[in-house]
Amino acid sequence: MDNKLKNLLFNNGVRLKKAYGQNFLTDESLLAEIAEKAGIESTDAVLEIGCGAGALTKALSERAGKVVGYEIDERLKPVLKETLKDCGNVTLEFKDIMKETPQNLKRLLGEQYKIVANLPYYITTPVIMKFLENADGVLSMTVMVQEEVAERFAARAGDSDYGAITVGINLRGSAEIVMRVGREKFFPVPNVDSAVVRIDIDKDKFKGTDLAAVRETVKAAFSGRRKTLENNLINAMGLRRETAKKCIEDCGFSPLCRGETLSAEDFVLLTEKIKEARNG
Repeated sequence: MDNKLKNLLFNNGVRLKKAYGQNFLTDESLLAEIAEKAGIESTDAVLEIGCGAGALTKALSERAGKVVGYEIDERLKPVLKETLKDCGNVTLEFKDIMKETPQNLKRLLGEQYKIVANLPYYITTPVIMKFLENADGVLSMTVMVQEEVAERFAARAGDSDYGAITVGINLRGSAEIVMRVGREKFFPVPNVDSAVVRIDIDKDKFKGTDLAAVRETVKAAFSGRRKTLENNLINAMGLRRETAKKCIEDCGFSPLCRGETLSAEDFVLLTEKIKEARNG
């Protein structure tokens, strides 16, 4: 399969670009397992971000009702045409997914859809946050990312990997590492191992909460990683020290706690206390 892919790329004059983080999977059984772990069923519409050479796209098309794939590299058009020639339920969009609107995605995919993606490092967090914050139709996101990034997504409060992106995910759902994939499975071989994370979206989680305000609190809490929560609230949100201290105490948190020890629920509570203090 590696030689087939290499020949397909070579025959179409495609040289892979590091700028796009192009590392392709070719193991068909592994690709089928990713589609399975993503929970793809025959009634599902699937958005794939970064089709590459189309190997995962093909595996998704065999399980899904519809697949809409976004690929930024137009040089891959002839490659994808060959790879997906028998996949009648696949639509390709050669666009930057970060510039796409929720309205157009809804037009292409319908009211609800699942996301599957093999994401390069440089775009991982922007893509995740785009769909966590703006796409009400997303049921789940199953993404292949660098292993250390996967650990961050699925971390628990207090873990060394826990950060603002973890809280952002937990405000809209929950994340779990469902597969680990060694670097030798990719072409060309990258310098790091990868993992597949599944994020299940719960639209009713913290329903009625001002999530934009909570995200502001989260951003402030992690603005100085080694600083206490109190100092970060003062420096990043402009709170007076006595106000920041009272908000933290009213939540029942330790006076010397740090942002990485707070759960998503804790941040919701803290945001409410900050709102009360500002409005009082």
